[in-house]
Amino acid sequence: MLLDLQAAAGHLPGPLHGRLTDALREAIREGRLRAGSLLPSSRVLAAELGCSRWVVTQAYAQLAAEGYLDGQIGSGTRVRMTGAETPASGAVPAPSGPARTAIDLAPGLPDLRAFPVTRWVTAVRAAAAAMPVADLGYPDPAGHPVLRDVLSGYLTRVRGARANPAHLTVCGSVRAGIARLCGALREVGCQAIAVENPGWHRLREQIASSGLTVVPVPVDDQGLRADLLDQHPEAGAVVVSPAHQFPVGTVLSAPRRAALLAWARRTGGLIIEDDYDAEYRYDRRPVGALQGADPGAVALLGSVSKTLSPALGIGWMVTPPRWTALLRSAHMAAPPVLDQLAFAEFTRAGSYDRHLRAGRQRYRQRRDALVRALAAELPQARVAGASAGLHLVALLDGLDAGAIQRRALALGVRVANLDTYRAGTGFGGEPGLVLGYGNLADHQLGAAVSLLAQAVITSSGASPGTAFV
Repeated sequence: MLLDLQAAAGHLPGPLHGRLTDALREAIREGRLRAGSLLPSSRVLAAELGCSRWVVTQAYAQLAAEGYLDGQIGSGTRVRMTGAETPASGAVPAPSGPARTAIDLAPGLPDLRAFPVTRWVTAVRAAAAAMPVADLGYPDPAGHPVLRDVLSGYLTRVRGARANPAHLTVCGSVRAGIARLCGALREVGCQAIAVENPGWHRLREQIASSGLTVVPVPVDDQGLRADLLDQHPEAGAVVVSPAHQFPVGTVLSAPRRAALLAWARRTGGLIIEDDYDAEYRYDRRPVGALQGADPGAVALLGSVSKTLSPALGIGWMVTPPRWTALLRSAHMAAPPVLDQLAFAEFTRAGSYDRHLRAGRQRYRQRRDALVRALAAELPQARVAGASAGLHLVALLDGLDAGAIQRRALALGVRVANLDTYRAGTGFGGEPGLVLGYGNLADHQLGAAVSLLAQAVITSSGASPGTAFV
């Protein structure tokens, strides 16, 4: 603790035990010592202050009498605040009132309640027990060789990629990988990157913040309009999510895949494949990674954000050989070594495969239930996209999606407006909502759709069950 015993509470110098009492009281009132904080024992604090133990016991006793401290045998002395004092600076009060979000249908998260805690802890323990002392030094910016080897095997086996560990780089997330790629592209003179429209808006922000121009390219029911790339010769790369496009949910068709690869071979451009929630396909087997068709033209990016948890901060990219050295020359930090080794052990033990199998079953049932509920209570909504992933799009022809989003939030349901993911003013489209069901509790599904239907009715003035065409 940092205690100023010379000027505590602006008092004149006095007995040391009084100055210590004033300093501790002030620290509690200002929130520097928060409720429940364990104070040092009288012996430890006396040694730190260079005073007698009596000075500390007197200060503790006085503050306990005033109601600031609570001392119990065996549990130490703790701060006891009733809430009347000033909260710590920077503390944010909990939201209250009708705008509090009770049900979150925003996309972007897997089922966090299903995180395999026991298996993950087992993997962490096994990794820590086997970790050589040398691994406690500075980490390899390319990622730990053990994880790179395990990931290359997984991506080859499950995603149909051609992943060489020598060209696999571990990073914190897909967005972190994009940032590295943007830096490498700038080094070789690239000025712009084409992106899907609509598409992930954070990705556009990342590209723009890297000093590159964002070129939006429309997406239709077959995926990215690859035939339009030739209209943008300034674009030296294109970001695409072929397995399950976000947010509209289309799968890149075979002709579009061929056209995209032809563009890369013809121009020397780089295809950046965001393997967004590709592990979750419910109506048929998952589509293989585009990178497997031409490893020299495609950089494959993925992470555990949509499978385990974004809090783990583990992602990867498999890059063409000509790009690998450029990426690794940048001074970018890899995820913590122990986390990398834990994920390698988790995957090697088969726990990752088991988790994905259970997730596919759970998400398919949840998606089917959500589609049925929408059909029953919101017949005016048309569900778009493949039966895959952790979200769906509800198209609302003739309605104001923004007004519905605001009304739903007031009712306690958070949803995303499809317009959020559209870039530019010349790319208008059908209004819609993006509904994420990955982290939605099953018992909340019925209430979520009922409240959403109420938001549609009150926002449009329509009668229940009205179908808009």
